[in-house]
Amino acid sequence: MRALLRLRRRLPLPINTRAFSPSSPSPAPHETPTVYSFLQPSVFAPRPKPQPPPPPPPTPPAHKTLPVGDAVALEDELLAAVSEDRSDDAWLAFRSLASASLSPSPPAAAALVSHLAAAHHHRLGLKRAFAAAVFLLEKSPHADPVPEAALQAVFTSLAAAGSAAPALALVRALLRCGRRLPGFPAWGSPLIELTRADTGAFVAFLKVFDEACKQMVAEEKSPSAAAAMRPDLAACNAVLGGCCRLLGSVTEAERVLEIMSVIGVSPDVDSFGCLAFLYAWRDIPSRVDELDKLLDALGFSKKIFFKNLISGYLKSCSFESVSSVILRVVEERRVGDSNAFDLESYTEVAQCFVDNGRIRELAQLIIKAQETESLQQSLAVEDSVGFGIVNACVELGLLNKAHSILDEMTAQGASVGLGVYSSILKAYCKEQRTAEAAQLVSEISAAGLQLDAGSYDALIDASMTAHDFLSAFSLFKEMREARLPDLRTSYLTIMTGLTENNRPELMASFLDTVVDDPRIEIATHDWNSIIHAFCKVGRLEDARRTYRRMVFLRYEPNNQTYLSLINGYVSAEKYFSVLILWTEVRRKGADFNHELIDAFLYALVKGGFFDMAMQVIEKAQELKIFLDKWRHKQAFMETHKKLKVAKLRKRNFRKMEALIAFKNWAGLNA
Repeated sequence: MRALLRLRRRLPLPINTRAFSPSSPSPAPHETPTVYSFLQPSVFAPRPKPQPPPPPPPTPPAHKTLPVGDAVALEDELLAAVSEDRSDDAWLAFRSLASASLSPSPPAAAALVSHLAAAHHHRLGLKRAFAAAVFLLEKSPHADPVPEAALQAVFTSLAAAGSAAPALALVRALLRCGRRLPGFPAWGSPLIELTRADTGAFVAFLKVFDEACKQMVAEEKSPSAAAAMRPDLAACNAVLGGCCRLLGSVTEAERVLEIMSVIGVSPDVDSFGCLAFLYAWRDIPSRVDELDKLLDALGFSKKIFFKNLISGYLKSCSFESVSSVILRVVEERRVGDSNAFDLESYTEVAQCFVDNGRIRELAQLIIKAQETESLQQSLAVEDSVGFGIVNACVELGLLNKAHSILDEMTAQGASVGLGVYSSILKAYCKEQRTAEAAQLVSEISAAGLQLDAGSYDALIDASMTAHDFLSAFSLFKEMREARLPDLRTSYLTIMTGLTENNRPELMASFLDTVVDDPRIEIATHDWNSIIHAFCKVGRLEDARRTYRRMVFLRYEPNNQTYLSLINGYVSAEKYFSVLILWTEVRRKGADFNHELIDAFLYALVKGGFFDMAMQVIEKAQELKIFLDKWRHKQAFMETHKKLKVAKLRKRNFRKMEALIAFKNWAGLNA
């Protein structure tokens, strides 16, 4: 805090103690509109269609006296109307009381104002809430006619309606009546939100903020009361931020900083960040240096300080200063530190430089940053300046500008870091521009750089999604040649994509190129996928050739292998091929199950090979596998209904015996 005070003594601060004296003059009369003016529609946001004039104000020139009983009855009627959501009746009851110069009790006033404010989607209700609140404050200035909760409801509704002028007028009414202000969150926070984007409204808010802080100082005899009224650090930072970012006023910003000191709110890194933005924007290097030293003395992190410096320099288009700050941060980065800037900062830098045609300067900035980053150990690619800037261009949809940066770096004879390449590769993946991605990977390899397995996986996945199989193969080849240990993910991506797209010939070719690579665990199911895909499209000779190669390379076929082949042969009515397969499988042995036995029997019956069919039946009986005779009886009837045993006896006695045996088994002789 002493360091902060020393800084303030160096700064020409415009506030003196008299500015916070309770005896300071009130706002000028023209700044305090009457209730009548704020009942006019012009106070609120313009409406598309003219509206009828609002109800007359509750302050007629002549007052009539009401008996006590009538006043009580009117207040009861007011409360009943509020509870029954009869806004017009509640307002009429209030007007009747006001005509007699009477005010409802605080509970009734709170109920009325809160009810009218809650109906802020009806502009008339909001106007009535505002008029009632101002009337009650002026009628009983030193009492507490409108509880804090009701006032907060009005301010919140005005903020929701975007009505800054009446909200400011209500605060002025509170200040003018001399009563203690409600807590700052009740009125200040809604007003900050209302005015933070409107220069004129924010200037008006600063005046009431200043006046309110004077009242807080006047309440010092009652510390608890002053504490309840006081804005907290977040609110003060919001006001300070408006002065720095919206107004760009050094005088107003330092005035708010002095107010914070007087009301006992200490600034934090966000406060100093706002000032850093302002001093950079207004090109006051001496103040920037003082802030820099102050943060060192206080032991605060400078991440927000640097971020705001960059934003301020960009605001004034001081590109050399932006580059200097970024390079300083890179030089001061310690081992293990994460990126000093986030995507928001890099996006701001990229957008401003590109909009002002500063591609060359961006390239030079990346080149200089790379020189320092090359000396830093364990720096992740995503934490490099090159990645941050180029990735920001990509996120902004400026991929052509990202290319321009890459081209400019190459033209200047600089080596391009992996961070720059990675960002563009990421964009290629997102846009499925796989041919360019494959070409860029080749350039990366030629530059002596190496992508990690994750980058290759993403690129290959994008290629397969775009059906660019050749690019996927090229990327996988680059991946293998880079001697990366983990190839499994990309291998599965390619095989799955080819399977889904019914490209068994590419699957077989791809498998042949990697079958000897020890980093890829190829198993029987990989071969099965190819065989099944060939059979599915009717390329049975290719399926058989793949099966033979599988066996030659000593991969053990399983039931799924045989089932795929049998189903393919049956679909093409190549039953003799099933016979050959059965002979081979029976000789070498297999782990027969019901599905495989049933498939063999069905195919052999359809093909008329009853001797082999009986071998299958015997194997089923041996293994105690149940067979559905009806299914195979139907297969016989569909194909061999006209087959005569007598004719078969003359041609082949052994086949006749097999036929009779099958018919006996299936119950066909009956």
